[in-house]
Amino acid sequence: MILGTHSNAGKSLLATAFCRILARRGYKVAPFKAQNMSNNAGVTPEGGEMGRAQIVQAEAAGLEPHTDMNPVLLKPEADHRSQVILNGQVFGYIDSSNWFQLKQQLWREVQAAYRRLAGRYDVIVLEGAGSPAEINLKAGDMVNLRMARFANAASLLVGDIDRGGVFAALAGTMLLLEPEERALIKGFLINKFRGDVRLLGNATDVLKEKAYGVPTLGVIPYITDLYLPDEDAVPLDRVANQPGGDGAPIDIVIPYLPHISNFDEFDPLLAEPGVQVRFVRRAEEVGQPNAVILPGSKAAVADLLWLRQQGLADAFLQAHARGAAVAGVCGGYQMLGRELIDPEGLEGPQAGTFPGLALLPTRTRFNRHKRTTRSLMQMNDGTLVTGYEIHTGETTLLDGAKPFGTIVRRGARAENAPDGAHSSDASVWGTYLHGIFENDGFRRQWLASLGWLPGSQLSARAHRQAAYERLADIVEASVDMDAILRLIHLA
Repeated sequence: MILGTHSNAGKSLLATAFCRILARRGYKVAPFKAQNMSNNAGVTPEGGEMGRAQIVQAEAAGLEPHTDMNPVLLKPEADHRSQVILNGQVFGYIDSSNWFQLKQQLWREVQAAYRRLAGRYDVIVLEGAGSPAEINLKAGDMVNLRMARFANAASLLVGDIDRGGVFAALAGTMLLLEPEERALIKGFLINKFRGDVRLLGNATDVLKEKAYGVPTLGVIPYITDLYLPDEDAVPLDRVANQPGGDGAPIDIVIPYLPHISNFDEFDPLLAEPGVQVRFVRRAEEVGQPNAVILPGSKAAVADLLWLRQQGLADAFLQAHARGAAVAGVCGGYQMLGRELIDPEGLEGPQAGTFPGLALLPTRTRFNRHKRTTRSLMQMNDGTLVTGYEIHTGETTLLDGAKPFGTIVRRGARAENAPDGAHSSDASVWGTYLHGIFENDGFRRQWLASLGWLPGSQLSARAHRQAAYERLADIVEASVDMDAILRLIHLA
């Protein structure tokens, strides 16, 4: 099990690394996280919804994802509650009033999912959440040490040295644990180290003396430019690729919405040379981009109101008037329409009808039905693109508007359903299809329409596989793998 001293210590990435390391050593390995809290979700082949981090870890292990790998997904919403996804399907809602009662039921489902998974694989790489030393939350814990005890998992505690105070964070975490919990922690990993590891001197030996004899089993360098999906939106604060190629970069702006979802689907754009992607929070940050993309949102109405409050809605409209292309995915597509009708207040602070940005002739009405499926779409020029749908609400095209494409398959079922919309000059378009930028031909064609001069023949999927290999190489060279294999009885 990979635990962390805090959120964003690198648990998800290191779990991904160990999935790849163990898989290429010939073991049948699968990821597991009892409970995710994230709006960054994806869809399994069966149509179940689960956290993107475990989908990535499954891919690194050479597997198709299954909801047993993430049986509970909590998706934060606008009004201080979370939608509960249990075994891939909407189960209900959780808030402070029903938290502990519902947790007991969820814990039974978590145990069942883990047993099913453990029966099929040699090794399970478990991931914790936040910190195991959140003493105010320990009574309801089912993702950290309670899960480690249930699985009898040797646990590694990860600290982020780039944040500062890593030794205090590691030792302090141990101090706050009960003796039987400390016994589960078999080693420390110091993550995101910059510079020469010899600069640590004897610090890890001192840490071992002061932290109950736990050894440091690895110092992992700060790894850049992987462009692998993250569980949390925290890294978007720092995301900014280094544009390459000739001439000025293509500048793409994406609002960092309070309820942004599926933000990793823009990683293929980040990886392209000559393309700059910026996540912005304020109108003055918009500048004069070549394109604006409105991303997915777990609370489309609330985030639309936020865009207006921040002045970003006006800034985007002005950018479009100056010639910037505008695209919207899922919730972002809904915001581009004329109206968003939310009769039950599902997507915002209150029920009502709300004006959209009116860049597309569409109207969206929200309801409780949720579509989750992998889909195949035929574009208007006949080309095919793949992706996945996760959304509530139905969007109607107005005034003879043209669809962006046609869904021809959902899961294993043939379809003939229009999707999305585009403006008459194609400068504005929207779609419900997440993952559309992973389609290499579509991505390059759209970038070329912005004036991009291709600097590579990047394959998004091949790039991701190369990133798994690079990540695994670096981590394997940076840790005492023999000691870790002994801890899990593989050596």
